Amino acid sequence: MALADVPSQSTPTEATESSSVNPIAPSSIEIHVDSQWPSLAKDDEHPPQARLTTRRSPQSRGPRTTRKINAQATRLEAVDDSLDPLGPLGDKSFSIPPNPDQGPTPPRKEPFSGRNVRPTSSRSQSSTGGLMDSVDLNDEEQVARSRMKEPPPVQSPVDAPKRQTQPSMPIEQAAKPSFEITVGDPHKVGDITSSHIVYQVRTKTTSKAYRQPEFTVSRRYRDFLWLYNSLHGNNPGVVVPPPPEKQAVGRFDTNFVESRRAALERMLNKVAAHHILQHDGDLKIFLESDTFNLDVKNKENREPDIGQSKGMFSSLGISVGGPGKFIEHDDWFHERKIYLDALENQLKGLMKAIDTVVAQRKGLAEAANDFSASLHSLATVELSPALSGPLEGLSDLQLRIKELYERQAQQDILTLGITVDEYIRIIGSVKAAFSQRQKSFHTWHAAESELQKRKNAQDKLLRQGKSQQDRLNQAAADVADAERKVHQSRLLFEDMGRVMRNELEKFEKEKVEDFKSGVETFLESAVEAQKELIELWETFLLQLDADDDADAYFTPVPTNLESRPGTSDGGQEVQPTATEQES
Repeated sequence: MALADVPSQSTPTEATESSSVNPIAPSSIEIHVDSQWPSLAKDDEHPPQARLTTRRSPQSRGPRTTRKINAQATRLEAVDDSLDPLGPLGDKSFSIPPNPDQGPTPPRKEPFSGRNVRPTSSRSQSSTGGLMDSVDLNDEEQVARSRMKEPPPVQSPVDAPKRQTQPSMPIEQAAKPSFEITVGDPHKVGDITSSHIVYQVRTKTTSKAYRQPEFTVSRRYRDFLWLYNSLHGNNPGVVVPPPPEKQAVGRFDTNFVESRRAALERMLNKVAAHHILQHDGDLKIFLESDTFNLDVKNKENREPDIGQSKGMFSSLGISVGGPGKFIEHDDWFHERKIYLDALENQLKGLMKAIDTVVAQRKGLAEAANDFSASLHSLATVELSPALSGPLEGLSDLQLRIKELYERQAQQDILTLGITVDEYIRIIGSVKAAFSQRQKSFHTWHAAESELQKRKNAQDKLLRQGKSQQDRLNQAAADVADAERKVHQSRLLFEDMGRVMRNELEKFEKEKVEDFKSGVETFLESAVEAQKELIELWETFLLQLDADDDADAYFTPVPTNLESRPGTSDGGQEVQPTATEQES
């Protein structure tokens, strides 16, 4: 564009009139913009109200005047869009149906730009038609429709594949997982100097704290003892089910190994069923670890946490040796302690009686064995089969009775004896919890004594009045630390008392259930043993009667020997009796 084509300056009246839009002609819109050409006038005589846009030119060129520019008008045509919510609005010839399979169409570059095109006033009317022909609104509609993302198709529930998910677990089951522990396969390992029994511990659990729902590990007796001591130290006030007592003589005997296996299994199941002990980390190590000895060694080498390994009392930094005799001030605990002492004596007497019964059954089994050996010896020297046969049968019967007595003696131990022995050991664990409570009481009073000493030292410094401020600050810090320890030890003592109350109530309920179950099993075993014994005697008597009814001392003769002397009228040969043969 040449400078001659630039129109002259317009007056404010022309700028105002030209900036208005004619409402009658909706197809033409006049837009006035500032010219980017340098101003030809020296002074800007037009006020700001007459301008649409005013730009400030650099100082070197002077102020810029407002120029009247007639922009090309644009005619808007309605386009029929079936997808538009307003329905068809114009000529259908301009509508382009969207193709869902075709990708979005890139927009076309428009030839008109308000900044680049500078038409003159002489060509404003002629260029309007050309501009309208160059602008295609269908492109904008098509681009807008192509950018609209259609929602994905909804898959029918029949064709949709079912997602494989694990069944949800109830809240109660997740909060209190179940454990099923069996101790079996006891076998002897090691040489003569280091021989011991190893057990296979199989666990099935619903707890998510374990890597697998089922696992098996090998443990020996000292591992069970470590678990008991760890649980007892980690959970003060909790009655931990103890393992069976250690026995040096006869520890490889079959009956002893079986009774110990059953006692260890009952211990683990009770520990796993306890709502506090089942979440202990040492139980997880015992049941799951394949490198048990290494894990225990690493755990002992690590710095113990509060309440772990070294107990709760060591965390307070106070010696709990028990300087004096403990006097129980709570009547409830005092009565329970007296009751437990009496119950322990009664259970020990009952256990002694059960041991006597078991020993007598074993003695009866040995007597039956001796009786069977004597009958067998007599049957071998007896020449008469009429007497040697019943004697041999009675000898075999006594052997079976001997096995029955031995089995019944073992059942007495596994049913009632193991329950009595277990509760004697549980009472020992309860007494250990009482001892922990006494230590907690001494810790509390030791902390109070230490607090009183530090308060006296602080008061002494305050009375002197010439002490340094740092010593006063240190004394105040010591008093605050002593008060904290007193508060912690008092809370520990009170919390241990609440835990022990719950544990003793649980002990009473479980004691009734376990003894009821043990006595019922003991009686059922005794009844079954007596029924089996009666059946053995009845079978022996029926066998003797069958031998008598069969008349085993006569043999049949052929029927064609009727003329043979010594036959009866029916053709049967009469055999001589045993007395006649001897004569």
